[in-house]
Amino acid sequence: MSTLNDPRFFPLRDMETSTDEMFNRIVAFQERNHLAWDDKAPFGDRIKDLPLHYLVFSNPDRDPTQYAHTVAPYYPLREELRTIAYCARQVTQDPVILDVHGGNGFVGSLLAREGVAVVGLRDSSAKPNQIQNFFDPDFYQMREQTLAQVDVPFDVAFSSWMPAGVNVTPELIKRRPKLIVFVYCENRDQNGQPINGTDAAFEELPDNYQIVAEWSITRPENVFHNVWPDLTPSPEMTRKTVIYADTPYHDIDVKGAQPATAYDWEKELNLALLAIEGMQILKEQGIRV
Repeated sequence: MSTLNDPRFFPLRDMETSTDEMFNRIVAFQERNHLAWDDKAPFGDRIKDLPLHYLVFSNPDRDPTQYAHTVAPYYPLREELRTIAYCARQVTQDPVILDVHGGNGFVGSLLAREGVAVVGLRDSSAKPNQIQNFFDPDFYQMREQTLAQVDVPFDVAFSSWMPAGVNVTPELIKRRPKLIVFVYCENRDQNGQPINGTDAAFEELPDNYQIVAEWSITRPENVFHNVWPDLTPSPEMTRKTVIYADTPYHDIDVKGAQPATAYDWEKELNLALLAIEGMQILKEQGIRV
């Protein structure tokens, strides 16, 4: 069967229209005409049609000496966050999740909207995101605190994108959360050091904490540039999620989360991945693309 006749690749037939719409979203965001920039707008409106491009890159006008990523350091997938929330609800009826590296609250708010209470920490000594407040006040509570200052009890520690060279895991273990969730990049910098945390931070936990779930998401090299040459090249990146459970919770079910509508940026991701796959198949058939 020809690649073009495989129903899986039918979305590529509308590639020209999809591409025009994607570039319009990218330009609107770049020119700050997207509601993501408006911290007074409802969170649901702010994430609508948010370009995948700006969950990989920052806005061109960002000053990296003053600001961290424009929105977030990675693109979260809804299935991942639903799985984390599903696990959290198994350890207690109304779990409280501590978003240890809350930043602007973007990822933590997406998690909170899956039906769990999330308290985010924002360290005033860290660089702010370019969009400094991107959280949902209806579901997410932002605190201007460090981990050492936290006095609220929590059931789950959500350590998403631990700063490079930092290991907060020993401090988390002292609090004895029921679950510890790490989201981090396995890439290393030019000096061979981890992009996130330290090697020990994600691996050296006491025996009472065991891994109950883990998965990796790999962003292919040049995920945009290979399909749309006008867009910027990007390196391959592997992001890993690991969920550790304390002794009473080693047998929690991690496969029962119900599917739900994907985020808007996942549509662009799936289109890009599908195009890359289709191009590779055509190349293997000897067809120039």
